[in-house]
Amino acid sequence: MSNLAKLDLNISVNVEETFIDGNSLKENILNHMLQLNEFTFDIYSSMSIKNQMNLPSTEDIQQTFNLFQNTKIISCVDYFQEPYKYGQCHINTYPSLTNYYEYISNNFPGGLYPYVRVVSLYDEQPFEHDFFIRIAQSFPFMEKLSIFNRYVQNQKDSYKLMNAKSNLSIAKYNYHVELHIDRSHDCYIEEFLCDMKTYFQNNITL
Repeated sequence: MSNLAKLDLNISVNVEETFIDGNSLKENILNHMLQLNEFTFDIYSSMSIKNQMNLPSTEDIQQTFNLFQNTKIISCVDYFQEPYKYGQCHINTYPSLTNYYEYISNNFPGGLYPYVRVVSLYDEQPFEHDFFIRIAQSFPFMEKLSIFNRYVQNQKDSYKLMNAKSNLSIAKYNYHVELHIDRSHDCYIEEFLCDMKTYFQNNITL
């Protein structure tokens, strides 16, 4: 194992005290695999928030990768209050070869993920129309989309006016999409079934 020259690591894990970051990867992997010359990863870590202080931000996590030379790393950290206080951290090398991307929030940093087929969205803030445009552009070959959001869109009542002024872009999905939306506010049904907001080149399965 220590003689590996190439490693692709894809994991989702619950942690107790701190997210997996550049420091933990260096300490637990790179320092023990000195022959490693190609290291790609897609790591999701989550933890319950109890009495922790000074919780790390996205910028804090990103700084732990300063020594990862010649490798682009994307980090994203979120904190939630429901159904209990917890945080999540997603880190990945870019470009990414992963075929799924889970629990994307409004903090999603963007990018192009042509290999991703399965996507899930979660937040305690509403997903506005512009967010879905970004998702459609970042995951052009997405086949399954799950949405978990109970909060009504702030722009729900203004999209008709925006469309009349030709300021509303359409979210375009080029592949057959299996859509799971039953655990979200009804406004997201309208978001996907309104042809002034969303265009499906192929069929959609609800």
